[in-house]
Amino acid sequence: MFPLPIPMRRALDAAAEAARAGEVPVGAVLVWRGEIVAVAANAPRGLCDPTAHAEMRVIREAAAALRRDRLDDAELWVTLEPCAMCAGAIAHARIARLYYGAGDPKGGAVEHGPRLFGQATLHHRPDVYGGIGEAEAAGLLREFFRERR
Repeated sequence: MFPLPIPMRRALDAAAEAARAGEVPVGAVLVWRGEIVAVAANAPRGLCDPTAHAEMRVIREAAAALRRDRLDDAELWVTLEPCAMCAGAIAHARIARLYYGAGDPKGGAVEHGPRLFGQATLHHRPDVYGGIGEAEAAGLLREFFRERR
């Protein structure tokens, strides 16, 4: 078995931290020109902000750190297939590449649901690579929801 790329390892670690905080275990990492510039985890409950998904938080943090509204050379690594809100933010930020772990048949919007990046009216489509760290990402989610049922 191959070791996970460092950004996905960091995203999975952030997801595990989110679970310990009572948040749905999703983590994200933004890489800019080969350097990790931001790491974030889901925090809608803790921040009382329904938009505080890991992807939204990491995009905001990276854009502020880089002082850019477009992250066209960036890679986004996330443990779960992005929802419609996050996929829209990825497109607006002009992120070049999206890597994600587990697919999300219920809430995903990349390869499931609306398949946002396949819409003709979308101005930007990142290159998408799914299934990286999928088993661990899915395991974190299963364990989190099993404990709550």
